[in-house]
Amino acid sequence: MRGITAWGSYLPFRRLDRADIAPLAGKGGGRGTRTVASFDEDPTTMAVEAGRRAQRASQIVPDTLLFASVNPAYADKTNATAIHAALRLPPSAGAFDLGFSTRSAVAGLLLAASGRGTTLVTSADIRIGRAGSADEAGGGDAAAAIVIGDGSAESPVLAEIIGSASRTVEFIDRWRTPGDRFSQTWDDKFSQVTYAPLGAESYDAALAAAGVSRDDVATVAVSAPTSRIASATAKALGAAKTLDDLSASVGQCGAAQPALLLAHLLESSSPGDVVALVSLADGVDAIVLRATDASAAATDLTSPTVAEQAASGARLSYGKFLAWRGLLEIDPPRRPEPQRVSATAAARSNSWKFGFVASADPQTGEVQMPPARVSNDGERVDQMVERPMADATGTIVTFTIDRVAYSPSPPIVFAVVDFDDGGRLPLELCDCDEDEVKIGARVEMTFRCLYTVDGIPNYFWKARLARG
Repeated sequence: MRGITAWGSYLPFRRLDRADIAPLAGKGGGRGTRTVASFDEDPTTMAVEAGRRAQRASQIVPDTLLFASVNPAYADKTNATAIHAALRLPPSAGAFDLGFSTRSAVAGLLLAASGRGTTLVTSADIRIGRAGSADEAGGGDAAAAIVIGDGSAESPVLAEIIGSASRTVEFIDRWRTPGDRFSQTWDDKFSQVTYAPLGAESYDAALAAAGVSRDDVATVAVSAPTSRIASATAKALGAAKTLDDLSASVGQCGAAQPALLLAHLLESSSPGDVVALVSLADGVDAIVLRATDASAAATDLTSPTVAEQAASGARLSYGKFLAWRGLLEIDPPRRPEPQRVSATAAARSNSWKFGFVASADPQTGEVQMPPARVSNDGERVDQMVERPMADATGTIVTFTIDRVAYSPSPPIVFAVVDFDDGGRLPLELCDCDEDEVKIGARVEMTFRCLYTVDGIPNYFWKARLARG
C-alpha cells in the first residue's frame, strides 16, 4: 500500500494585517492577515523547517528529496542540495528541483506516488507583489513537506492514495518573465470560468479511478490561485464539505499551497475518511486519499499543525514588510557589508554549516561547538564523535542588542546559549522583539540565511524563542 507516511508544515512567525496596506500604499489591502517570511528566510530555509518536522514524524530516511518553488534562491544551481545538507540526508539520496511553477509541486507528489522507495516532497514560496496590489495582500509565505512511501512498522501509511487524475490546458492565467520580480495575472473571471468545469471533470475522473462517488468523500481541499476561483470550483465539485483554504489568515502560498492544504486536510480527517485534494494550476490535478487506522496518532507526530500555526504568530508593520521585501530602502548600519561566502571554506565545514553537527569527546562527553579535532585537554586527536545539534534546545545565559553591526534588518540580538546536553555557543536570535529576550529564556534552533552577497546565500543556524 503506497501513500503518505508523514508530513510537516511551516508558517513563518510574522503576520501582516491587510488593513495596514491601504493607508500607506493608497490602495489594496482588505480584511484578515497574511503570513510573512522574515528577512533571513527564503524558500530553501522554509523547506528545511517543514522537512525537519516531516523527518521527525517519519523515522525513515528518504531515498529521494524533491523541491518545488516559484521563486527559488538559485537559478542554474540545484536548490534541493542545500535542503539535503541541512536535513543531513545520506549522499545516496538524490536531491532534485522540480521547476518554477505552482504545478510542479503537485507533479512531485504524483511522481512520488507512482514511484518506488521513500520520497520527501518539499515545497516553499515567498509571495510578493507591487505595493497595494492583490498579489501583495492575497499572497502568503509557507512551506510544506510530504513523505510518500510504501509504509513500514516504524512508519506506517497514514493516508493511502487510492486515485488521481489530471487535466491540462494551455491558457494565460499567471506568468512571470525570467528576470522579472513580480508576476502578472490575467482577468480573474476568465480563469474562474476555465478552471471550474475543468476541476469538476478532473475530480470526477479521480473518483472513478479510486472507485468511490462524490457522496463517499468527507472533505475536499481546493488549492487555487485566488479564493474566488477556489470558491467557484468548490461549488462545481458539489462537495458536501470544503476545507478552509486559509486565505483569510495565511494567504495564497504559490507552490507551497497544494501540499500545505493537503497537510491541513489530513490533520482534519479521521481514520477511514475519504478525502480529496484538487489543485488548480495550468490545468487541474486531483488526488483522492483514504485515511488509515494509523492516522489516529498522526496529530501527535505532526505538531504543530497547520491550524495551530495559522492561529499564532505576531504582527509586523507594513513598513518593515516593505523593507524586508526590498521595496523600501532603509538606511543601513554604518558598517561594511560582509564578504561573499567562500565555496572552499563552506565545503570543508558542510556538516557544521548546514547540518549543525558539533563534536563530542568520547571519554568526557564534552561538546565542542564548532567541532574540533582535538579534545579540550589536548590528550586526544581525531577521536571526536559527531554530535547533531539541530534539534537541541538550550537556555540564554546572557545577551546583547547590537545596533551597529551589519544586518539586513537591524538591530541584531546576540545571545550566548547553553545547550541542555552540553555545548555553549553565541548565536543570533530571530523571530523575536527586543523586549521579549530574557536571561533564562528557552530557545530552539532554526535554519536561516545570514546574508546574501554576489547571489550566494550564506546559510547557517540561528536560535529562536521556544514558544509554547
